[in-house]
Amino acid sequence: MDAGVPDAERALEALAARMRPAVAHDAAFVGIYSGGAWIAERLATMIPGTHPLGFIDVSFYRDDYARAGLKPNVKRTALPFEVGGASIVLIDDVLYTGRSVRAAINELFDFGRPGRIELAVLIDRGGRELPYEPTYCGARVAVARNLSIALSRDAQGRLSLGVEPA
Repeated sequence: MDAGVPDAERALEALAARMRPAVAHDAAFVGIYSGGAWIAERLATMIPGTHPLGFIDVSFYRDDYARAGLKPNVKRTALPFEVGGASIVLIDDVLYTGRSVRAAINELFDFGRPGRIELAVLIDRGGRELPYEPTYCGARVAVARNLSIALSRDAQGRLSLGVEPA
């Protein structure tokens, strides 16, 4: 763990504690690849209820696609439930500018009009460029703009956070 970055497992526990009393019993959990997908999988076992699990890859929906290009290891979006009218908790690892969240919402609407979308993030690092705020947050961390907070997962599924150059 880098100085100033919280322990990922503790942040996940804090996130789950904030979600337990508030998340709909049948809300679908949709994780944004890759870190958000890992967190969604874990939260589905930690939050009471029946939570259909889906995954979304926002690569083609990002507004910086033309500038940044396609990232390696593009995943397939999988939403094995009816999106139209559903209560959805969109889950990501780190919320920064809001561009991934915007892209994920755009893609969700291609599958139907959800009844409700809430946002859960493991880490909110501030620095928003778009007006998105998390409904549920595990921890808030300030880091310099030239650094990224990176989530990793070991072979046992344990999560860890680190800081690296952007």
